[in-house]
Amino acid sequence: MKVAIIPARGGSKRIHGKNIKQFAGKPIMGWVIDVARESGLFDRIVVSTDESEIADVATKYGAEVPFLRPPELSDDHAGIIEVVQHAIGWMRKEDFPVKYVCCILPTAAFLRTDILSEAFAKLIESGASYAFSVSKYPFPIQRAIRIDSTGRVEALWPENNTARSQDLEEVYHDAGQFYWGTTEAFEQGEVIFSNHSVPIRLPRYLAQDIDTAEDWKLAELTFSAMREYGDLTR
Repeated sequence: MKVAIIPARGGSKRIHGKNIKQFAGKPIMGWVIDVARESGLFDRIVVSTDESEIADVATKYGAEVPFLRPPELSDDHAGIIEVVQHAIGWMRKEDFPVKYVCCILPTAAFLRTDILSEAFAKLIESGASYAFSVSKYPFPIQRAIRIDSTGRVEALWPENNTARSQDLEEVYHDAGQFYWGTTEAFEQGEVIFSNHSVPIRLPRYLAQDIDTAEDWKLAELTFSAMREYGDLTR
């Protein structure tokens, strides 16, 4: 069995009500649930939350909320693996066998069914523990600078100051959309950001990090433009 688990706790501090805030005409989590359902990949789509308002939105859009997440897994320090482990444990108690889990973040509005399917296929073919979305940094991080306490700048890696951008290694970051994995990997707490995983490369326009009001506005504008020009089919 394959299960999607969407971790959507309440209490977002930087963007109030982030997981169910209106985004391009519907709660942002509604877009995510729609894609999970349209993919046809999952036997169950479960939202793990500690808040009844989020649970109501989740069920409205076709997901299940068969339990409320306990307080110890609902603060800022709760990790993805621990939340998934809790959901898997609940399903085991209900005698529901789970072989593969896809943890999908509730604000992954740019999620696409074809990419979810590609990731699952790559997970199976590779024999890896996890497959998750990544995107390339738009600028070489080896040339990063910091601003010190006096307001001046300094290079993090001064040895790269004169290096040509094309000579520096391309590096990637977590795109923050999904984490496919085997049940065993999640239960054993295998590290996701390690050689246990295979990457699913996304173009930068699909990797929208939404942590601030500015991020939200930019993502919403990008999303609306992509829908208008046919880059998103929803």
